[in-house]
Amino acid sequence: MGHSYRWVIVAAGGLLGCIAMGAMFSLPVFLRPMAQDTGWSVTGISAAMTIAFLAMGVASLGWGGLSDRYGTRPVVLGGSMVLAASLAIASQASSLGEFQCAFGLLVGGAMAAIFAPMMACVTGWFDTRRSLAVSLVSAGMGMAPMTMAPLAGWLVEAHGWRNAMLAIAGIVAVLMIPVSLLVRRPPALEAGSAGLAAGDARDRADMTVHQAVRSRPFVLLMAANFFCCATHSGPIFHTVSYAMTCGIPTIAAVSIYSVEGLAGMFGRLGFGLAGDRFGAHRVLVLGLLAQALAVLAYVSVSRLGGFYAVASVTGFIYAGTMPLYAVLIRENFPLSMMGTLIGASAMAGSLGMSTGPLLGGWIYDRLGSYAPMYVGSAGLGLVAMLILTAFRPFPGRGDAPARAG
Repeated sequence: MGHSYRWVIVAAGGLLGCIAMGAMFSLPVFLRPMAQDTGWSVTGISAAMTIAFLAMGVASLGWGGLSDRYGTRPVVLGGSMVLAASLAIASQASSLGEFQCAFGLLVGGAMAAIFAPMMACVTGWFDTRRSLAVSLVSAGMGMAPMTMAPLAGWLVEAHGWRNAMLAIAGIVAVLMIPVSLLVRRPPALEAGSAGLAAGDARDRADMTVHQAVRSRPFVLLMAANFFCCATHSGPIFHTVSYAMTCGIPTIAAVSIYSVEGLAGMFGRLGFGLAGDRFGAHRVLVLGLLAQALAVLAYVSVSRLGGFYAVASVTGFIYAGTMPLYAVLIRENFPLSMMGTLIGASAMAGSLGMSTGPLLGGWIYDRLGSYAPMYVGSAGLGLVAMLILTAFRPFPGRGDAPARAG
């Protein structure tokens, strides 16, 4: 298959991620209309998102393993079908419990079939410009708040929340299922063991999955990913509320997220280019240090302009760092187990993301201030940086920048 097809894989991954992530993260748009229409509590509806994060974390490992065994295309295709069906079921839920099961367990579980398998697939297609490629896929996912969320808002206003969610299920089916058929296994995997040996002489073909997940480099990457996500999860979920406690109007406070999301688009591209030029490990260590300092800066702001400035820097950094974990995994482990290992890494990240909303709310309820949360988050960021500083690649792998081409 032609060398240029690797960019088709990137485009497919970005589009699949955008639609899937947008479908899941449209829940805040549905929140108030659902509560008003059904009488369900806002807390109960919001809990579906927490359940979805946990389901995504647990399912990532399983979907990743299936993609290694059967290939990326059937896994992504199956996940797209389950996602569409789950949204349709959730749109017709007659009780809060039914909705939490359909949206939380099923939608969250289906999301995991897209992220880790596609990231693993893309890393296998690229020996050059790998950091940029995975960052572009991640950037596609990052476009979800700017595309699917406004569409969901328009649909809710025009047709009510149930019909809107059903329409999004239709969009998922109509777009994601055909795009899934464009996905191909990396040429080295299609060629079998001989292709692996020829395509990547450094590939540790003798390593088993059991050895890989117990190895020091992988354990350190998992731990760094967990603490990295725990660092920004609290600020992501609570900054709008913090801004409102500073006297900033609701609509203006919500716009802070838009600024953060837009900055994240540029961060993914910037970190991807830097990772190819200077090495993913080096860039990620510096990024984790910068993330800790950026999160801490929230403590010193109280006006909208200050929030915009800090949100821009924070969004640029945390969005930029995340794709580089997949690059480091690919640089150090066999291509044949990428789905499993990137799935395990995604699980660690999802578990880290699930800590921030709960702990941030607990800190505010107990202390009446969000400042300790930001200080604690910065501390977690420094822990992530120190863990990654201890990371060492396997002998002969180094941290050399990827070749251009």
